[in-house]
Amino acid sequence: MTSPLELAANAVMTLSIVLAGRNSIHSWWLGVVGCALFGALFYGVQLYADVALQLFFIVTCVVGCYQWARGGGGAALPVTSARTATLAWMAAAGVAGAVAYGSMLHHYTSAYSPFVDSSVLAFSIIAQLLLMARRVETWPVWLLVNAVSVPLYASRGLHLTALLYAAYFVNALVSWRWWRKQMPVRA
Repeated sequence: MTSPLELAANAVMTLSIVLAGRNSIHSWWLGVVGCALFGALFYGVQLYADVALQLFFIVTCVVGCYQWARGGGGAALPVTSARTATLAWMAAAGVAGAVAYGSMLHHYTSAYSPFVDSSVLAFSIIAQLLLMARRVETWPVWLLVNAVSVPLYASRGLHLTALLYAAYFVNALVSWRWWRKQMPVRA
C-alpha cells in the first residue's frame, strides 16, 4: 500500500522534474522539498545510499538555483554540451564511486542491494552536476539512472515510486530533445 509520505514525495518531485525538463528555475526549490520527503521515505526502507543522495540533492538544488539564475557574468546560464574528456572522467568516477560505496554498505550496513543502490547514487550525482551546469548530457545519464531505479524501487515495494521513475524515463527522453533545441547554434 502506498503511504502518504510516498505520495507526497512523488507528487512534489514529479513537478520538480517536469519543470527541470522545461528549463524552469522553479524546479530547484521544489526539489528541496521533494528530496527531504524522499530522504525520509528511503530511510524507512533501508535504501541508505538513496538517503545520502537526497541530502546531496538538497544542497545541489540550492546551488543549482543560484547557478541557473546568475550563470555566467550575471546572465542566465545557457544550455551547452560537456566536453568528451569531462564525460569520460565522470563515467569512471561514477563506476569507482558505485563500487566503493556499495562495498562499504555491503560490509557495514543492512542495506538492501547495496551495489545497485550505490550505482543510482553515483550516477545521480553525475546527472545532477550536469543539470546544475545546464549540460544537455544530463538527460542520457538520467535515462540510465531511471532504468536502474525502476526495478530497485519495485523490489522494495515502492510501486508508485517505481511507476513514476518509469515516467521520469520518458520525461528524460522528451527533455533531452527539448534541451538540444535550446542549445545555441554553433557557427
